Amino acid sequence: MTVEFLLILIGVACVCFVLGFVIRYVYAKIDSSSVEQVSNRIINEAKMLGDAKTKQMLIEAREQIDNERKEFDKEMKEKKVEIQNSEKRLLQREEFLDKRVETQDRKDKEFQQKEKDLELKEKSISDKIVEIDNIKNEQKKVLEKISGITREEAKQTLIKEMLDEAKRDAIVYSQKIEQETRENANKKAKEILSVAIQKVAADHTVDTTTSTVQIPNDEIKGRIIGREGRNIRAFEQATGVDLLIDDTPETITISAFDGVRRYIAKKSLEKLIADGRIHPARIEEVVQKIQKEVDEEIKNIGMQAAIDSGVPNLHPEIIKLLGRLHFRTSYGQNQLQHTLEVTWLAGAIAGELGVDIAFCKKAGLMHDIGKAVDHEVEGTHHQISADLAKKFGESPKMINAILAHHEGFAEPKSAEAFVLIAADAISAARPGARRETIESYLKRLEQLETLAKNFKGVASAYAIQAGREIRVLVEPENIDDQQAQIVAHDIAKKIEQELNYPGQIKVTVIREVRAQDVAK
Repeated sequence: MTVEFLLILIGVACVCFVLGFVIRYVYAKIDSSSVEQVSNRIINEAKMLGDAKTKQMLIEAREQIDNERKEFDKEMKEKKVEIQNSEKRLLQREEFLDKRVETQDRKDKEFQQKEKDLELKEKSISDKIVEIDNIKNEQKKVLEKISGITREEAKQTLIKEMLDEAKRDAIVYSQKIEQETRENANKKAKEILSVAIQKVAADHTVDTTTSTVQIPNDEIKGRIIGREGRNIRAFEQATGVDLLIDDTPETITISAFDGVRRYIAKKSLEKLIADGRIHPARIEEVVQKIQKEVDEEIKNIGMQAAIDSGVPNLHPEIIKLLGRLHFRTSYGQNQLQHTLEVTWLAGAIAGELGVDIAFCKKAGLMHDIGKAVDHEVEGTHHQISADLAKKFGESPKMINAILAHHEGFAEPKSAEAFVLIAADAISAARPGARRETIESYLKRLEQLETLAKNFKGVASAYAIQAGREIRVLVEPENIDDQQAQIVAHDIAKKIEQELNYPGQIKVTVIREVRAQDVAK
């Protein structure tokens, strides 16, 4: 029973095993088909979703391409319009330049024609000058033939007659002055008072022609005058100034229109007073030493002016002339300050106009350097300035600018010359820059000295007493005592003929002989 039962159980177990295997196989078949369906469905859905995404991306890409194409077309249109405008501007500019070139060509042709006309005129004038010289020579020969004497003989005869007449006139003139002095003493006293009142009223004249030196006490005045006035005479002759020693307490006045001369005299007098040794030899020694110091100071002032104006590499002589302008006034205006103003103005105007700034500055600095020596050299200050510029190797363009800075003297030939004219006019015309009365007064003093220096045998001449006296030093080896009187008379006559002046001008001719030797 037990074995059978076991067999039955074994058979049931086998049957159950087989059934379980079958069932599992069936279920496995069912599951595999279901999974395949699901996977197919997922794949199909993924394909559909991918197709949709692809279509959407294609649509978006097409839209982006269309937008970018529209923007590109818009930019291209704008650039095309801009290029067209640039082309129009370039065409307009080209037309303007063509017109300017045509205008410039026309001006060049006109200028060349004017140059040709000028050359023809110059040639015609030269021919006429030669013709006139020939006529003059023929006339001289005819006159010599008619008179029976040569030109030199006639000249000597005329000189002798003029000397005899001068001597006679000198005697008559001296007698006339003496008689008028006795008869018109009262009138002369009133004139002296009038001159004194005028001198006090004209403060600006005193400021530009006199300097004062303070002294510790009035006893020094006697030492400065010296025995019989020898010290004051030596000082005045060495410096070319006039010392005014009056009752003004502890003050000595130096009078001279030349600023450099007056400055040297002031420093020399101060040094002599401080030193205490005052005699002719010491005076000459001190004046010479101060002269060297002032020369160095003038050089430093000129160098500083060149630095301030921004004009480098100037000739040393030009620098000295600039320094001398510090002591020169023109119409009451300090000449160096005026020169610097013109330099700065010329540079500024040149910068605005686009012309040569460096050239304009240098022209402004040199345009009036002739005023530093115009009392020593004959001619107008602009002509002297141009001559100096030529001497120092400046270009014809620079010389023309200097000559043309005063209207009517020369025609400006460059834009820089017109700039210099404008700058000079601006500096001179500003309110308070000039006082014409002072310029006329100083010009008269300069003319007075120049006139006296032109006489033969005159070593030097100084205008003193505010132009009411001219002191003339003659060469003793060429002029004797009698000739000194004749020279004084001739100078007085020349002053009467050529100068305009108020009142009278006293002419004093000094002839001094010095003998020197060396003790060994």
